[in-house]
Amino acid sequence: MSLPKLGVTLYSFTPYYHARQYTFEDLIRIAGERGLGPGLEVVGFQSIRGFPRLPDGFTRHFCTLVDQAGLELSCLGANADAGLRHDRLLTEDELEEYMLAQLEAAHTLGFPTVRVQHSVTPDLMERLLPHAERLNLVLGMEIHSPHSVRHPKMQALLERYEKLGSPHLGFIPDWGASLTRMPPSMLTTYRSKGVPEQLLTAFRDQWNAFHTEPLITDDAEQGARFKTMRELNDRFGGDDVSVRIGTNSVGLFGHMDPTDWTTIMPWVVHVHAKFYDIDTDGNEPSVPHDILLRDLVAAGYQGYISTEWEGWHWNDTDDPFDMVAAQHRLSERVFASLATS
Repeated sequence: MSLPKLGVTLYSFTPYYHARQYTFEDLIRIAGERGLGPGLEVVGFQSIRGFPRLPDGFTRHFCTLVDQAGLELSCLGANADAGLRHDRLLTEDELEEYMLAQLEAAHTLGFPTVRVQHSVTPDLMERLLPHAERLNLVLGMEIHSPHSVRHPKMQALLERYEKLGSPHLGFIPDWGASLTRMPPSMLTTYRSKGVPEQLLTAFRDQWNAFHTEPLITDDAEQGARFKTMRELNDRFGGDDVSVRIGTNSVGLFGHMDPTDWTTIMPWVVHVHAKFYDIDTDGNEPSVPHDILLRDLVAAGYQGYISTEWEGWHWNDTDDPFDMVAAQHRLSERVFASLATS
């Protein structure tokens, strides 16, 4: 049975990097030493000073680091920030130029795949296709909460993909779009910060209520959910600390049925294995790895799965390297069970 390849995105180690506890070079080295590859994903603007311009000597230095760590480049995280100007959104021409510079950098560094974001419309993706072909890159649109495979933006892109039929275009599922419950560690952390139990219960119950509603289809619906969570925070005496629970629950924790990823599986070019917790049994209580990995294997997916620990938004106790290693053990356990089933 052919299996996907595991890996990690350095985004998982954001707290260490922001605190300057470890350098970019340290993170690559430790990822290799801890066996957190073979795949290595890097977010360009987070990790490379001056990106998408590459500093003199950086490419050779970076490639040497990756080789010495025994890792393989899997994906470069590009940004599609249409709101760079304060007075208006970027035009399609400007956004194409902005994206092209990042694609050139990805090619120079040797990445095979580039993560793009939802500001890239189907028309712009089609305009980027000749560049991707010239640079031998695969462009993967990340489907991230609050979007889903059923969101009109993603359905429009799927329709364009089917029309173009190019192996240089695809999707990157982010598992945060298909949670089954709010991460327990978030509630535990904020409880320890003194957030009232009544407010924690209200946030959890409201998220569960959203879980039974139709999936978000436009920005207005997402805004309404943010407003609902802010009103709950005010009603139960919350503050600027507790309001983050509601913000995270709408922005990070999607309600899509995990099996819905199968509808785009032929177009999956990379995977973000978003997770938040690992419990005492070695399982992720809110991200159903058994379903998600089963469906990838059943579809014959053999690309990279980048472990992406995002529990660091509230969890400053657990070691990010340990968390990624635990998620790898969980994934390997699921793979082993699939091999014997």
